[in-house]
Amino acid sequence: MNYILFDGDFRNALLPFTYTKPVADLRIGILTIREKWEKYLGLTTTTITEDYLEEKYPMVEMPENIMINASFCPNDGLVEMVKNLSEKEAIFKGEDVIAFYTTDTQEEVNFEDYKQVEFTEDVLQIKNTWDIFSLNDKAIEQDFNLITKNRKSQPIPAGVNTVNQENIFLEEGAKLTFCTLNASTGPIYIGKDAEIMEGCIVRGALAMCDNSVLKLGAKIYGATTIGPHSKVGGEVNNSVLMGYSNKGHDGFLGNSVLGEWCNLGADTNNSNLKNNYAEVRLWDYNTGRFAKTGLQFCGLMMGDHSKCGINTMFNTGTVVGVSANIFGSGFPRNFIPSFSWGGASGFTEYKTNKVFEVANEVMKRRKISFDNIEKRILENVYELTKQYRNY
Repeated sequence: MNYILFDGDFRNALLPFTYTKPVADLRIGILTIREKWEKYLGLTTTTITEDYLEEKYPMVEMPENIMINASFCPNDGLVEMVKNLSEKEAIFKGEDVIAFYTTDTQEEVNFEDYKQVEFTEDVLQIKNTWDIFSLNDKAIEQDFNLITKNRKSQPIPAGVNTVNQENIFLEEGAKLTFCTLNASTGPIYIGKDAEIMEGCIVRGALAMCDNSVLKLGAKIYGATTIGPHSKVGGEVNNSVLMGYSNKGHDGFLGNSVLGEWCNLGADTNNSNLKNNYAEVRLWDYNTGRFAKTGLQFCGLMMGDHSKCGINTMFNTGTVVGVSANIFGSGFPRNFIPSFSWGGASGFTEYKTNKVFEVANEVMKRRKISFDNIEKRILENVYELTKQYRNY
């Protein structure tokens, strides 16, 4: 069977992260949503996404296909239902379609012609950007159980203090030196060749992906994910770094999500609670205004390739687009459009030729090519986000 993950109706609610990747390639827990589905299914998947992303994330269609809404994270019960789908059958959760069986001859799908089956169990669904951190606790636990099932952890080195050691798993090559790991509040997963330096204090749940680093004396509260090749220092609480992003120095990051190739300068801090304890509002790309989140704690949402200088201060509920560069004293605005250059004193447009120069240098350090495909994606994002750069 051929499985295809599609973006669905929630793509716009997950901007700015889905400007540069499909919903399926967002990371929550230990794995991306695509990696979760592929591990459960034992098969590779392809994607239906925006036209300008198809060159990097192609779709392969076969005579028989099962389409899966990528906003849903798999579990045993759901995967079993998906595998047993027959032609003209669809799985729903309330009003949202989870998966359906189709053929390459169907140009349009009318679900009134389908046998509709309701999925009644609990399932993680990513409907908003803040779900990525607020549901991360459950996602880490599910991924931890999936990845570590019937496997044995590498031994925990001498000199590492642990609480609830049976809830800690180390992959091959993980390096830990004189740190404290408390897994009483959630599992702690240390990926292949990841490193925790001396003096770090961790309270789970924590997911450290392959080749990630916790720097000297870092303080980590769960549920936090440090994506592959990311470096983290200072204090972090309930945040997700999707991969290849750095918060390498002191400063606080809380209830936040960073995309890929982001960098926070030394002593950068974000607020995750308003002084009046009121509900946090976040920029909504669908409505073009700030919308209620239902959350009291909500910090920074930063899209791919964005960066900030030393001592940057982000207010509660700040949304930063793709390829923004923020610096200077004072609090910048709560919505910083993609390709913006500046800070509290004002912004100008961050020209694409300069963006490309930086992206090339940053990715080259990780031995990844900033090729023409990546360049064309950012060029499209630049055009799509022009409307917001009204400085």
